[in-house]
Amino acid sequence: MWIQLAITAFLIALLPLSLVWASRDSSKYRKLISITLFLTFDLIIFGAFTRLTDSGLGCPDWPGCYGEANPFQSHAAIKAAQDLMPTGPVTLKKAWIEMIHRYLAMSVGVLVMSQMLIAWWQRQKLQHSPWLPTFLFFFICLQGAFGAWTVTLKLQPVIVTIHLLLGMGLLGLLTWSFAREMQTLNGPRHASTNLIPLATLALVMLGVQIALGGWVSTNYAALACHDYPLCNGVFAPEMDFEHGFTLWRHLGQKANGDFLPFSALVAIQWVHRTFAWLVFVSVAVTVYQARKIPAFADLGNKILIVLFIQLLTGISTVYFSWPLLIAVLHNAGAALLVLLLTMLNYRVRRAAVI
Repeated sequence: MWIQLAITAFLIALLPLSLVWASRDSSKYRKLISITLFLTFDLIIFGAFTRLTDSGLGCPDWPGCYGEANPFQSHAAIKAAQDLMPTGPVTLKKAWIEMIHRYLAMSVGVLVMSQMLIAWWQRQKLQHSPWLPTFLFFFICLQGAFGAWTVTLKLQPVIVTIHLLLGMGLLGLLTWSFAREMQTLNGPRHASTNLIPLATLALVMLGVQIALGGWVSTNYAALACHDYPLCNGVFAPEMDFEHGFTLWRHLGQKANGDFLPFSALVAIQWVHRTFAWLVFVSVAVTVYQARKIPAFADLGNKILIVLFIQLLTGISTVYFSWPLLIAVLHNAGAALLVLLLTMLNYRVRRAAVI
C-alpha cells in the first residue's frame, strides 16, 4: 500500500514538475515555488470541501482506505459500511473525496521536498539560504501528522482546527518564499516602516479568526445562530463558553463524555462572528495606510476587495443556511487573505531596509 501511495503522489506531482522543467521562466526554482503555492491554495479549498461534505472519515483509516491504496481496491469494504449506514461517514463518494484530498496533499509534499533538494543542490547559485525550504519540508511533515491524527482520532475538533491552521501556515510560508524570490518592489527607502506593526497585527488577528472559524466548522456550530446580526433573535443569547471552548474533548461531547449543549455551540458561533468585526477593522485600517504609499496601493486594493467579499460570504452562509458553495468560498476567502496579507508583510519589511 505504501509503495502504491508513493507512486501515486509522484505521478500527480510529475505534471507540475514537468511544467516547471518546460517553463521559460528565468528561474525554474521560482516557478516551482509558484506552482507549489498555487496547488497548496487548491489543497486548502479542497480540504474545506472535504470537511464541509463530511468526508473526513470517508476512509476511516490512514494513509490508505481500508488498508488499500485507493477506493477501487477497497470497494467491497466501503460498500459494506455504506449498506450498514447509508447516511453515515463512509460512502463511496466520500471515500473518493477523502482520498483525492490525501493524494493532492502527498503531491504537494513531493513538491516541497523538491524545493528543499534543489535549494541545497544549487545553494551556491540561489540568492537565499536553503534553510527556509528545509523548514517548509519539516513543516509539511508536521501537517501530514495532524492529517493522520484527524482521521485516527475521529475528527477531534482541536486536531482538525490545528490541521487547518497548519495548512494556512504552510500557505503563508510558501507566499513568503515566493515573495522573497520575486523581490520586485522598488518602493521608497524607509517609507513603510510604520506599516510593519499594523500589517503584523492584521495577520495575527486573521490567524485568530481562522482558528475561531475552524472551531465553528469542526464543532458543526455554523447554524447555531440562524439570523444576523442578532443570534436567535437576541444580541447576547444564552451561551456556554466553558464547554464550548474546552479544547481537549471528542466531537459533540463535553470533556466528561456528556453531550455538548446547544448553548455551547451558540457561544462558539457568537465569538466567531463578533471577533470578525475586530479583524475587519484591523485589516481595513492597515489597508487604508498601505494605500497611501503608491508601491502598496494595488496590493491594498486587492486585500480590500477580498475583505468585503469575505464579509459578504460570511453573512450569506447564515441567511442561506450554510450552502456548500458559499461555505467553500468563505474558506477560500480566508486563504486568499492569508496569502495577500503575508505578501504585504513581506513587502513592508523589505521596503523598510532597502
